Amino acid sequence: MSQQKANLRGVADALIAATNAFDVARVLNLFAPDAVIDDPSTGHRFDGHAGIREYIERYFIGYQTVTGFLSIKSLGQNRARLRVDFTGDFGHEIGLLEMLVNETGLIARIDANLESHTKNPTQ
Repeated sequence: MSQQKANLRGVADALIAATNAFDVARVLNLFAPDAVIDDPSTGHRFDGHAGIREYIERYFIGYQTVTGFLSIKSLGQNRARLRVDFTGDFGHEIGLLEMLVNETGLIARIDANLESHTKNPTQ
């Protein structure tokens, strides 16, 4: 595994651990203040720490979502696509998270979707 992929995997593991602990403060510490989560499966985009807090509280804490890591694919400089397993009060879904990490190691953007909502999930 390349050093860059290992670094991205470390950020992904930290995010999964924080969301599984329902620890909003720990989640926010992983994101740049102006970070964005765009999640068409929810019909919303979440901007900055206030938006990310709402996203975590509504969709992770609210649905008791537990995330399991499935795979990571490098998409270039500081970018990766994570494939994750979501379970919770809603049932079960496979999620795809395209993550961009900035030069300081904080998450700058996540484009999230459910595998069932994409045409080519493995690309």
